[in-house]
Amino acid sequence: MTDPRDAELRRPTEHMPRVNERVNEPVAEERVVERDDYSKVRTVRTVCAVIDIVCWTFAIVLLVHIFLVVAGANAGNGFFQFIAGWASGITLGLDGLFTPDNQSVAVLFNEGLAAALWLIIGALLTNLITRLALPVDYRRAWYRRTVRP
Repeated sequence: MTDPRDAELRRPTEHMPRVNERVNEPVAEERVVERDDYSKVRTVRTVCAVIDIVCWTFAIVLLVHIFLVVAGANAGNGFFQFIAGWASGITLGLDGLFTPDNQSVAVLFNEGLAAALWLIIGALLTNLITRLALPVDYRRAWYRRTVRP
């Protein structure tokens, strides 16, 4: 024989919370990141980091060469020749753009412009690669305005 009270005990009650369930707390949203997304993000960020390092290195070499020329360093020195040789290869063809009478001012203008262009090129390339290759959630956010209701 079955007791009617046993049926009452087996029937689930809707008003009672489960053992591990908290009452009146919002459920946190979880997002599963797939392995492919992670490796793609990592690859894109690595490529952007390499581009940044190369462009900053070129700009720093040009700035060191400008400093050596303006300060009047010995042009026969091995370090000066090394920096001058490297700087001549990365000036982006801007060697004779400005031709003032003073050689130091010419180097300052021509190589200073080339250093600024290297930094701009690096920033544009990394921004373009990031925008094309990464989803919105993984991009760098310099400024985001959010409007709350």
